Amino acid sequence: MSPSTTQRTRVLLMATSMRGGGSEHQVALLAEHLPRDRFDVHLYLTHAEGVLLERIPGDVRIHSWSHGVGSDSSGRSGIERLLDRWPGTILRRQALDFAEIVNREWIDVIYDRAFHNTMIAGHPSIRGLVRARRVSTIVSPPHVALPMVEKRFVGAKRRLLADAYRRSDQVIAVSSVAADSAARYYGLPREQIAVVANPVDVDEVRKTAGVPREVPPSGEPANQPVSTPSRAELRLVCVGRMTPEKGQADLVEAIGMLPSGWPEGLRERLVVRFIGDGPNRRALETRWRQICRADGTVDGHRAEFVGAISPAVCEIARADGLVLPSHFEGMPNVVLEAFALGVPVVATRSGGTVDLQADPSCPTCFWAEPGDPASIAKALWEFAEDPQRREGHVRAAGELIRGDHAIGRAIERIGGFLHG
Repeated sequence: MSPSTTQRTRVLLMATSMRGGGSEHQVALLAEHLPRDRFDVHLYLTHAEGVLLERIPGDVRIHSWSHGVGSDSSGRSGIERLLDRWPGTILRRQALDFAEIVNREWIDVIYDRAFHNTMIAGHPSIRGLVRARRVSTIVSPPHVALPMVEKRFVGAKRRLLADAYRRSDQVIAVSSVAADSAARYYGLPREQIAVVANPVDVDEVRKTAGVPREVPPSGEPANQPVSTPSRAELRLVCVGRMTPEKGQADLVEAIGMLPSGWPEGLRERLVVRFIGDGPNRRALETRWRQICRADGTVDGHRAEFVGAISPAVCEIARADGLVLPSHFEGMPNVVLEAFALGVPVVATRSGGTVDLQADPSCPTCFWAEPGDPASIAKALWEFAEDPQRREGHVRAAGELIRGDHAIGRAIERIGGFLHG
């Protein structure tokens, strides 16, 4: 079908998969909410799998990388598969395959979100082959994220990405921290990076979690807690893939520090549920066993490692609080979901997370420092000690997400960039 047969903008959204990461949630939101009178929506996945696939509307055409790595069914010879081990070869093949899809589907604009996708969509091997414009989104401060995630050839990838972003028609960052980092790290003009905060679909989050009530506006009484804490415990959740940058190891150490500073006379002890899986899970569980007593607690405080649970918002809704101990973040969706559910948050000042408190006089979180277990322990102590302060945070957070993170506002801005 040629462009002349439709007046809608053909947009190709990009994600690595639909396994449930923050960027994947945001791409799914765009697929759901971009207005169909203006956009014909396509989705490109390097791995067409994941729990979020069920959220993709039926009118979205899904494309994926058509060749496997080292797959006999791909029809590639042994020499060709051996060449795949040469640095950059697979990425180049992905880019050429991607370009063929873009041109075959007469795509008008590409939305490449996160640097893995930008390395494909902006690869030098397809320069001049692709007609479509590009809107690129930076989701984490790259000076931290790229070296931590990409262990090999970081310098080469940094140069590739700098070139790809310079050739984008529009660069978006999800937070001011990510935008400032990208300007320094990639040498981009800061004034040319638009900041569009991650949105949250409050109604959908609450519906999924079985919480139909609205988030209370600032100055009005907060909702009654979704789950009433027992007389003996406060239930907290920590949601995220178990990798070093997510900081779960710091939270384990922080729990171990609590007995010496627990508020006098406070009966409740913490039960921290670690929701997620990943390469660090075994080490985290081992460390917890090392620091806890024979009864499996640290002065009554417990940790539970329950693995991946979907949807995680149901667990957040049943908790008395969420903990985000990350070392860096772009704009953490899990905190936005907690705000939407009226659940108070303990969070580190990691990257774009600090943008989630616009006014210092209206705190939204109990703040701690990244990589500092003692600081996290102090924030947990403050959380447990002051229920009224928790309620104040919930009211301020509800006001914040209804304004700065409203789904309609974000879709309108991003849609404007995509429509050109």
